[in-house]
Amino acid sequence: MSQQKEVLGVRDVPRLDKWVILSLQHLFAMFGATILVPAIVGLSPSVALLSSGLGTLAYLIITRGQIPAYLGSSFAFISPIITATALGGPEGVMVGTFFAGIVYGIVALGVKRSGVKWLMNILPPAVVGPIIMVIGLGLSTTAIDMAMMIPGEDPNSSVYSLQHFTVALFTLAVTIVSNMFFKGFFGLIPILFGVVSGYLFASIQGLVDFTEVKSAAWLQAPDAMLPFITYTPNFSWAILFVMVPVAAVTLAEHIGDQMVLSKVTGKNFIEKPGLHRSILGDGVASIVAALVGGPPNTTYGENIGVLAMTRVFSVFVVGGAAVFAILFSFVGKISAIISSIPAAVMGGISILLFGIIASSGMRMLVENKVDFGVKRNLIIASTILVTGIGGAFLQFSEDFQIAGMAFATIIGVVLHLILPGKEAAFGENSQLFSNEELKEEK
Repeated sequence: MSQQKEVLGVRDVPRLDKWVILSLQHLFAMFGATILVPAIVGLSPSVALLSSGLGTLAYLIITRGQIPAYLGSSFAFISPIITATALGGPEGVMVGTFFAGIVYGIVALGVKRSGVKWLMNILPPAVVGPIIMVIGLGLSTTAIDMAMMIPGEDPNSSVYSLQHFTVALFTLAVTIVSNMFFKGFFGLIPILFGVVSGYLFASIQGLVDFTEVKSAAWLQAPDAMLPFITYTPNFSWAILFVMVPVAAVTLAEHIGDQMVLSKVTGKNFIEKPGLHRSILGDGVASIVAALVGGPPNTTYGENIGVLAMTRVFSVFVVGGAAVFAILFSFVGKISAIISSIPAAVMGGISILLFGIIASSGMRMLVENKVDFGVKRNLIIASTILVTGIGGAFLQFSEDFQIAGMAFATIIGVVLHLILPGKEAAFGENSQLFSNEELKEEK
């Protein structure tokens, strides 16, 4: 892949007209996934755009403008955000996101001083793969409820709606067709095609309320911007144990993204500017998101897809996309349109997207050739899947529990560290940490 001729190098500056077009193209590829997370968890889409733009610019500065990566809303945090909102409201999400970013900073410091092997020793494919599967499968009921259920007469109840489920299935079908049969750039934005088509189909059936769109101003500050002015942060151990452990999963995904990005561009970003800078940039982006009220940020697979297809590696194009995201967040009409998207449309998208997340975890196991004939791997994966998807939790007090994905992550890491035969967890095809190196460290 890296042998193909590049159109623009990492530090190349395009001509102004091309710069604008290429940056808009890059943003549109990120747009669907970036707004989907806040739409699902009830946060402001305009703030998510703002935080992704600011976070990306912070990332580019910290990595010295050497890694062409766009950061957007993290899907791994969907379930924790919903739980944190129930525990502590928007300020709870803000605190959890902030400390998840702090964890990235601590890990970045450790990587700078001691290298990356200690981190991979804690998070091998046999642990991370099942945890990623838990992220997708644990959200499956959320996707189905959004797709076919609507609020009933009782505020705490919901009823089945064939009309809404039809909209969800139509959205799902368009997304699948776009992903399978569209070529070039259009093949990289199936989520955007699905959302737009589903939105139009729903509006034809009278399921879209345009009242807020009509009344929204063209220019207005993003909703709930700078929540540290609006809210008083309330420190809660319960929220920290819900959100912070998820950083372990996104860290592993981040390292994988950097490896693939290095292959696509033909440069070794893990060595220069260094994985510690990349991890720190990701963490600072999440801290920025916490301060403005957006969901945690992370590097995106869609970003790699656009780079691989267009061969445009310029950090200036990525930075331009970030600037456009910031500008769009101040357009009230855009925010109102996003907020008016019916839950059924998002449900249809989520059926595919959450399934892909789960399948990505399985793909990690397959690509690294993790052997489930080895009892320790089977035990770790089985325990993670059942505790994570089943919703197991440790209840210490009325306000303090370790639940769901956080509990599954902790128990998976602990099992990996205490069970014998640790080298089997890395598989036969581990790209960062070979079995021979692991044996030498031991």
